[in-house]
Amino acid sequence: GEDRILRQAEHEGRGALAVARHYEDAFHRDLAALNIHPADHYPRASESIDDMITLIAALVDRGHAYIGGDGSVLFDARSVADYGALSGNRLDDLRPGHKFDADIDSTKRFHADWALWKRAPETRTQLVWDTPWGIGFPGWHTECSAMSLKLLGTSIDVHTGGIDLRFPHHEDERAQSNSVTGTDVVRHWVHAEHLLFDGRKMSKSAGNVVLVDHVADRGMDPLALRLAFLQHRYRQQMNLTWAVIEGAQTTLDRWRRSVAAWATSPSAPIPDELQQEFMSAADEDLDTPRALQVLRAVERDSDLTDGARFEFFAWADRLLGLDLVRRVGQATEADPIPDDVLALAAERQEARTQRDFATSDRLRDELVAHGFHVTDTPDGQVIDRSDA
Repeated sequence: GEDRILRQAEHEGRGALAVARHYEDAFHRDLAALNIHPADHYPRASESIDDMITLIAALVDRGHAYIGGDGSVLFDARSVADYGALSGNRLDDLRPGHKFDADIDSTKRFHADWALWKRAPETRTQLVWDTPWGIGFPGWHTECSAMSLKLLGTSIDVHTGGIDLRFPHHEDERAQSNSVTGTDVVRHWVHAEHLLFDGRKMSKSAGNVVLVDHVADRGMDPLALRLAFLQHRYRQQMNLTWAVIEGAQTTLDRWRRSVAAWATSPSAPIPDELQQEFMSAADEDLDTPRALQVLRAVERDSDLTDGARFEFFAWADRLLGLDLVRRVGQATEADPIPDDVLALAAERQEARTQRDFATSDRLRDELVAHGFHVTDTPDGQVIDRSDA
């Protein structure tokens, strides 16, 4: 299909690499906002062409790839005895018409073969490179094998991705990497399920695309989004809603206030059994919902001293990354909510009662502008100062 970067570049009227850098910068800003530890390397496919050429040449030499009729280089799927081990898709069961490289199907020896390098049409002038097989561009799967083998070597402990990448992308990447190295490169493939928003897949056409910036625009901390994700098992489909994010923000604010208050008490050791219970949950296929239940139990346990509670939350946050100690050292006594904010909240509640949701949303935005966010609960509104 058409390259998305090229399509976006044409839409925006600028170069493809400029478009790529724009979204790359946005990606890094979002990572920082979500407190995700930076990786050691962020390779770019456009700067790894030589590594891809080396990979493709080796696959051809080993009999795993061939030159198609149009000059493209294709991987021979039938050369891999255990193709399908990752996804469960057997070559004998695959039929033409699945989403393979439909534009070059006529040059394939077998319909499930895929392009390692595609010969570029004369009309394509960006993101093309000269190679022993002519001017063209790499296949998607080629990029991942070449860059991961170059930077991580022939033994990778964990390879992650969305469930939609398991087939054909990861299945094909696995075939390429294993064929060129002669070993099973990845020890564990870990796939996360789909994320929905308001019960539907995110898409521009549905008008429900939510960005990290949108969370901040509503006066919430992006780490509330992180907490919302941690409250759900990664292997299960998640239905994210604004109510879920707002609820996570309320919890985050409460925990930060509590941690700040507990920090004023003498330190006390963390009971071993609590640490073990927390780590047991994390070690059990990243069962973060169960790990968070341990935090809630510690929060409610009247037998624990405030100093022990503080030490536990600060220790657990080294894994959770929620910045729970943010308010330590700040005033712990909550200032009263100003009368004008209370008046706005009361007006908003009345609007909701009258089902005037446009006015309700406008008043919520005004509350955000005043430094407060509101969460709707079965018992009414809950108003909190924003830590964002």
